[in-house]
Order: sequence, then C-alpha cells, then structure tokens
Amino acid sequence: MLNDFVDEYARYRNIGERALAQLPDSALDVVSAPDGNSVAMLVRHMSGNLASRFTDFLTTDGEKPWRLRDAEFAARTYTRAEVDALWRDGWAVLEGTLKTLTDADLAATVHIRAQPLTVHAALARSLAHMAYHVGQLVLLARMHAAEPWRWISIPKGASDAYNARPDMEKTPK
Repeated sequence: MLNDFVDEYARYRNIGERALAQLPDSALDVVSAPDGNSVAMLVRHMSGNLASRFTDFLTTDGEKPWRLRDAEFAARTYTRAEVDALWRDGWAVLEGTLKTLTDADLAATVHIRAQPLTVHAALARSLAHMAYHVGQLVLLARMHAAEPWRWISIPKGASDAYNARPDMEKTPK
C-alpha cells in the first residue's frame, strides 16, 4: 500500500517538473491575481511544507518550529536556480522519508500541529495538498508558457489515442 503513495507522489512531482520546464524564467515571480501567488511562492511553500512534515516524520510534530510558513508567500525575486533547488530539496526530504517507511507504519500515529493522524491519513492529506499546488503550477505555467504548450496529461481531442495507450503519463522509473 505504501508503494501507491510513493508512485502518486512521483507522478505529481513529474507533472510539476514538466510544467515548470515550460515556464520562462521571467514568469517565475508573476502574481496573476490580487492576493495571489507566483510559481516561485508556490514552490517555496511546497518545499517548506514537505521539509517540515517529513523531517523526523514519525517522531516529531509535522509543523516544525523552524518553519516560517508566512515567509513562504512573501513577494520577492527568485532565480531559476533557487526555484529548482527549493523544488528538489523539498521532494528529497519526502522521498528520503518514504524510503524508510513500511506498510506496517501506515497505522502508526503522527502529529501535525498537535493533531494526531495515522501515517496513512497524513500521507493522504499531504498527497492531496501537493496535487492541489501542482495543479496551480500547471495552470500558471500554461498561462505564461513561452512556447506552445506541450500537454502533460491527455490533450484535448486525444482521448482515443490515450485510451489506446493509457500508460502514457506514468512516471518513468
């Protein structure tokens, strides 16, 4: 069962990376709506969340005292290298922790903001959170793509082709 989480996290990481690759550097800090977030802000938030939640996952509260969540959304200029490092570092913490878990751990209790959750529930919650933000990244990347958009999922009008080869979006191992 744990492998289902590992595979879905990898799928969303891949989707995010494919979207980010289509975004020009000049669009990293663009905030498209009042009180909205830029791609760089979202990546910083995702990285902060993953690092906080999955550092000492089984033994400490998932909301670490060193995390400055509000600062993750502060407007500033980011370089592509900073965004790439934030993305890589956050996912590395998650993936390192997932490698240490077993199916038996899924019934254990962890805490997030002092609220008890099973490991299974915490992973489901985290996966949904990452999927939500990856969807935002895809939308923002599509809005600001420098080139014609290269579809990440099923292109419009291509359902039949996808159904003939439904493994098209699987993350390569």
